[in-house]
Amino acid sequence: MFQVVAEMMSHAFIQRAVVVGSIVSLCAALLGVSLVLKRYSMIGDGLSHVGFGILTIATAFGYASPLYIAIPCVTISAIILLKIGNNSRIKSDSAIAIISSSALAIGVAVTSVTTGMNTDVCNFMFGSILAMSKSDVYLSIGVCVVVAILFIIYYRKLFIVTFDEDFAKASGLKSKRYTNIIAILTALIIVIGMRMMGVMLISSIIIFPALTSMRIFKSFKKVIISSGIVSVVSFFMGIYLSYVYNISTGATIVLVNLVLFILFSIIEYIVRK
Repeated sequence: MFQVVAEMMSHAFIQRAVVVGSIVSLCAALLGVSLVLKRYSMIGDGLSHVGFGILTIATAFGYASPLYIAIPCVTISAIILLKIGNNSRIKSDSAIAIISSSALAIGVAVTSVTTGMNTDVCNFMFGSILAMSKSDVYLSIGVCVVVAILFIIYYRKLFIVTFDEDFAKASGLKSKRYTNIIAILTALIIVIGMRMMGVMLISSIIIFPALTSMRIFKSFKKVIISSGIVSVVSFFMGIYLSYVYNISTGATIVLVNLVLFILFSIIEYIVRK
């Protein structure tokens, strides 16, 4: 096994994938706990579709670094999505469906009449560690560092908003502001992680680690720590198995997450009995 790992890490593109993948997985897991508890789990899926639409349009028009276009656009979309979701006439799940399907359709339509469904578009859809350039790595690291720092700074306030929004409002805390912060940080991670996981699978690394950890741990802090560990372990195991058995990296990472979720569920069942 160690020989295979050494051989795997000798490739520059895998080194880039490991660096970016590990920090993206960690940040996604941290945000995932709040999203799951606030029942915003599907916001990741919605934003990934928005990201796909923007990335494909940017690629179709010849932008060399479409991520720089996608990050601010998806961030704005996250705020709009929350505002629409807070509208009593349109529920949050309906808002996500409207925005995600519309963005996906626009992206596919523009791509079809310009460059066609080329390799770049397939990479956005299904993910590819080969698609990550050095500039993508630097941008990803910078964004993830910002996300981690902001999460640490606002940890207590995010904790209060996550568990009791009414109490947060009563205590003078601007809950909408911190809910927007969660959505914005999620948007950043979604865009960065799409290169690795693809549109179809990126939301899984946000949801799975949190749900897995909640099988056993009940306190917010323990779930946060466990989610981070589960997410990073799932990523490393996924990329290792992907290399050995020549399976899609994104799909393998999700399958490892699924196995760990089942394992934690079994442990929970045994402990309860």
